[in-house]
Amino acid sequence: MYMQQEELQEKIKQVKEAHKNKTAHEKYHKIDSGTYLKDIVYGANDGIVTTFAVVAGVAGAGLNAKVVIILGMANLIADGFSMATGNYLGTKSEMQFQKKEREMEEWEIEHIPEFEEEEIREIYRKKGFKGSDLDRAVKVITSNKKVWTDEMMHHELGMIPHDVSEESPIKNALATFIAFGIAGFLPLLPYIFGIGNGFMVAVGMTAIALFIVGSLRSFLTRKNWIISGLEMLFVGAIAAGFAYFVGYFIEKAVS
Repeated sequence: MYMQQEELQEKIKQVKEAHKNKTAHEKYHKIDSGTYLKDIVYGANDGIVTTFAVVAGVAGAGLNAKVVIILGMANLIADGFSMATGNYLGTKSEMQFQKKEREMEEWEIEHIPEFEEEEIREIYRKKGFKGSDLDRAVKVITSNKKVWTDEMMHHELGMIPHDVSEESPIKNALATFIAFGIAGFLPLLPYIFGIGNGFMVAVGMTAIALFIVGSLRSFLTRKNWIISGLEMLFVGAIAAGFAYFVGYFIEKAVS
């Protein structure tokens, strides 16, 4: 019991020192949204760009449709799975991170409330509160532990508090994988169905798809949807152009 109390006092001392020296963990935090729309838009974007880059590279090398289909499908499965697992791990890590930080803030409020209250006071002083208004604001906030914790996480750590139990790393990963697969499948359709001049048809389909997916980014970026669509189309065109000419020059070099 004595050792536990001694360890608690030592931890409190360390945390107080961290606050005094401005070395507490707050500066390492960032904000992220984690919406399914974000997963779908960016998954679809990467699916189109990477698959069409494969198609363009193979076309530049003058290889046949069978090679396009094989390499394109391999890219869809491998890159799609890689993106999905990366999203899963990233979402899960963020959830664990926010949970840990909330627990840390709750611990500080419980054990060093005078420091945490002073930080709330300083936050609202910078917002322009003073005198009795400042005292009232601090009293209201610190009277509710959840509100107090949320305020500390938002203003001190730069995080947007939310219920992490509502997020699902698996659903985020599935949204990414499905969007990647569907969008990335489009450039392969002309080759799968044996449409004549498949590369030019793939170019047209990919350009339309890139513009549509790019325009959907406006829901996330709040930019003009036409500009967002054209930006995505431009980026995709550059990537495809590089892939095409790399395939072309490599084929010439080895032939």
